[in-house]
Amino acid sequence: MTFYKLLMAKEFAIGIYLFCFKVLFSIFKLFPLYDKTTFVTSFGDNCQYIADEMDKQDISVQKVFLMKSSSSIQVKDDGETIVLPFESKNISAMIRSIYHLATSKWIIIDNYFGFLSAISFKKQVTCVQVWHAAGAVKQFGAKDPSIKNRSAGARKRFFEVYDKFDYVTAGSERMAEIYQESFQLPASHILRTGIPRTDFFFDDESKRTARNALLAKYPDLEHKKIMLYAPTFRNDGLNNGEIALNLELLFEELKGENYALLLKLHPAVKAEHDLQDKFPGFIYPVNNEFHVNQLLISTDLLITDYSSIPFEFSFLGRPMIFFAYDLEKYVQERGFWEDYSSSMPGPVVSTTEELLRKIRTADHSLMKIASFNQKWNEYSTGNSSRNLVDFLFK
Repeated sequence: MTFYKLLMAKEFAIGIYLFCFKVLFSIFKLFPLYDKTTFVTSFGDNCQYIADEMDKQDISVQKVFLMKSSSSIQVKDDGETIVLPFESKNISAMIRSIYHLATSKWIIIDNYFGFLSAISFKKQVTCVQVWHAAGAVKQFGAKDPSIKNRSAGARKRFFEVYDKFDYVTAGSERMAEIYQESFQLPASHILRTGIPRTDFFFDDESKRTARNALLAKYPDLEHKKIMLYAPTFRNDGLNNGEIALNLELLFEELKGENYALLLKLHPAVKAEHDLQDKFPGFIYPVNNEFHVNQLLISTDLLITDYSSIPFEFSFLGRPMIFFAYDLEKYVQERGFWEDYSSSMPGPVVSTTEELLRKIRTADHSLMKIASFNQKWNEYSTGNSSRNLVDFLFK
């Protein structure tokens, strides 16, 4: 089957799905609205903080969670709170999900969801996008370079989805500008409340708990200099499981200097399972039992590339190194908001040898981090969850 035929088949399948969604939503829209908040989540952390704040303030609104399999939110279906799998093969759950979307006064989402293109909420409904990144390196939404390769129908859907956002929460003025461009929204649709999950960095008890959880699993980390390698997900690295870092070289050079390297890879990447045995006392693969923010608390040096992790790590004022071994290719494919090398708050390297040199002088690059944090986190000051809950429910 040619690429064109595959594309058309995909478009046809999406069209059928959205048509069915629209029909069911239109039927359920005939029902009255209830004091109910429906969270649609594929990440979970921002929604978790919002839901917890609602409980803290005793907001008497029923909560419904429509959860993608990737969502990390911890919540129980206890009758009062409803939890359903979303966009799964469970037809009954899908029908119930559409009912809740059509009858809730508040809709909170944390990603792009195509179903929004097929529906229209009642005027009394408020739909809030709590996007999953605190800042932006790569272009997305209307500015994503790959959009030109999509069909006319797909491009139309993108903008119909963005049009359903009544508000988008922002942690900074810079991010507010990016949302206006990416989602083609007026300034009045931006909520400068801060990012809910960043409240974690202002909560000493949560930070202690996170630190203790890591040490409970890896007690020998307590007195090590901890590096975290958290690269961006790449489609072409799914099956081969290759890690661009030369782990052998890092191990040989640093094993006698009390360093440890946490590996936080995307769940879809099939990396070797014996790395901890191959590099004892140095490599520690960390999976989804730890949220990345929990790992950052114990991290002395962050090694990443084009992910959004630096925006949150900057709260801690600790050094970062950017291992951007495929920078030219990535810029062409994804597009960046700003010049990468000059805007990142740390040295940019392309080889493991360069990385090694920078690891030993990492503290020399701390000067840019405070200004970077202020630029991207100016509204995230420890009360972001409360700010949003107060806006929506009071």
